[in-house]
Amino acid sequence: MRDMMGKLDIAFPHLGIYLENLPRGVEVFGFYIAFYGMIIAAGVLAGILMAVHDAKVTGQDPETYWDFSIYAVIFSVIGARIYYVIFEWDQFKDNLLTVFQTRNGGMAIYGGVIGAFATLFVYCALKKKNPFQIGDSGVLGLVLGQIIGRWGNFTNREVFGEYSDGLFAMRLPIEAVRSRDISDNIRAHILPGTNYIQVHPTFLYEGALNLCLLILMLLYRKHKKFQGEICLLYLGGYGIIRFFIEGIRTDRLFLPHTQIAVSQVLGITLFVLAVLTDAAVRLVMWGKAGRARKSG
Repeated sequence: MRDMMGKLDIAFPHLGIYLENLPRGVEVFGFYIAFYGMIIAAGVLAGILMAVHDAKVTGQDPETYWDFSIYAVIFSVIGARIYYVIFEWDQFKDNLLTVFQTRNGGMAIYGGVIGAFATLFVYCALKKKNPFQIGDSGVLGLVLGQIIGRWGNFTNREVFGEYSDGLFAMRLPIEAVRSRDISDNIRAHILPGTNYIQVHPTFLYEGALNLCLLILMLLYRKHKKFQGEICLLYLGGYGIIRFFIEGIRTDRLFLPHTQIAVSQVLGITLFVLAVLTDAAVRLVMWGKAGRARKSG
């Protein structure tokens, strides 16, 4: 591998992969389009198609999901940006117009998740539909969108972890990443005569673990015990995934005036709540079944 990397190069040295001159976007008819936005859009579309497909398989009306997705996408994007801005306020407070500049990232998945679930309950209340049934199909699309969307972080050279010399270690040119994302530990491992950092590709770890979660959700959905259980599986599964991944990322968002990562707090909280809620619902169902047997 080279000691000096080009500004747009990305390498995985222990895998023997060297990507040369990988741009962040393309120019079409004079307009610059970032790969980040294109990949996020692809993830959104794939997620909607996944939810629509599950609706067909489970005998629901697919049109409900097309209708719901319009609102869910809008408010998920708004939620993702608001979440990021709130916990990175110092970056925006002196120039509020930068709040609307999202080409270079600055979206938080958990904000999008919150926006999606809030939209789900409002939509179902207005349309008089079961939010738990729609949620069970919707979260399949949500996690698929996350899997695809993480590759937008790859093209943006963001969402990486601390220094690593493991099998999947990734090298990025120093000038291609935000200086605030380079920790002291990473800087300490920059070799003399080189111009790159070598880090954990946490976007890749999270994407792979989310793929495992999606497979588990797909396998279990035919065996679920109640409406909403796949939602709980997603919230708990992604919560524990995010808790561990967030621990090695360098771009964590912190609770104000602390060094506590907000996504770790939210992730472990959702995991615990999901487990307790699932257990509580099963206990209630078991109790009802027992009373029914006695009365029968």
